Amino acid sequence: MTDSQQPLAKEWTKEEMEQAVDMPPVPEDKEIFVRIRNLHKRFGPRHILRGIDLDVYKGETLVVLGVSGSGKSTFFKHLMGTHTIDEGTVEVGGRHLDHLSTDEWGAYRQDLGVIFQMAALLGSLTVLENVGLPLIEVERAPTEEIRERVIEALHRVFLPAEEILSLRPDELSGGMRKRVGIARAIIQNPRLILYDEPTTGLDPVTVSGVNELTLELQKTLGVTSLVITHDMEAAFTIADHIAFLYNGRIVAYGTVDEIRANEHPVLRQLLTGSTTGPLTEDYVK
Repeated sequence: MTDSQQPLAKEWTKEEMEQAVDMPPVPEDKEIFVRIRNLHKRFGPRHILRGIDLDVYKGETLVVLGVSGSGKSTFFKHLMGTHTIDEGTVEVGGRHLDHLSTDEWGAYRQDLGVIFQMAALLGSLTVLENVGLPLIEVERAPTEEIRERVIEALHRVFLPAEEILSLRPDELSGGMRKRVGIARAIIQNPRLILYDEPTTGLDPVTVSGVNELTLELQKTLGVTSLVITHDMEAAFTIADHIAFLYNGRIVAYGTVDEIRANEHPVLRQLLTGSTTGPLTEDYVK
């Protein structure tokens, strides 16, 4: 076949690029732990989340990919409980987040571990105090129990606990701060861990270490994980499934191999890093 005979690439309209995908049927050997349907969020005239449907299977890691401004942070905050739901439903482990009482929110947050973009450690506190903060503020645990559980959590993330307990965040490397943040997130043995851009600002070696740790925690703790990122390499390393969030909708969803083969033009541009495509040009008219 000559070049002139090659089939033309499909031209996508704005509506086609922003069309939400349906979630596939649940496999017989899978159980949904996080189920989101028709989630909307508005801030004044801005319609940020425009009908998100998403399933996260129990014990798996789902990565939500998206460019800046796609709605990733707004979506993330609904699962944290810091944004109210305008429309739709969010169900986590049997709990409907749109109908929780104050006490039920407290129980939900004890089952939730959050790993923030820059670790979010308190500079005035030691490693012991930072990691043990949920035990101090929520469980009111005895001092010796806090110390034992902090050491255990630090060992889980492969840190020399006894050597760093009295150090403050500015005395740690970036990679160590990230691991301390992860230790704090897992100290109450959560059922769900949320990762907010976990590899941002880290060098390649540290990124690899964080990715390996994410996989190790999934294996050893059996937790369900939801990762928000734009780091393609990290996504392909740690994900069981990937969802692509674009202009407030999930427009692509699948396994790593399915996402690699997906023809959505915005996703293709993100995957290839090309300067030519919908992210840098006007939509096809």
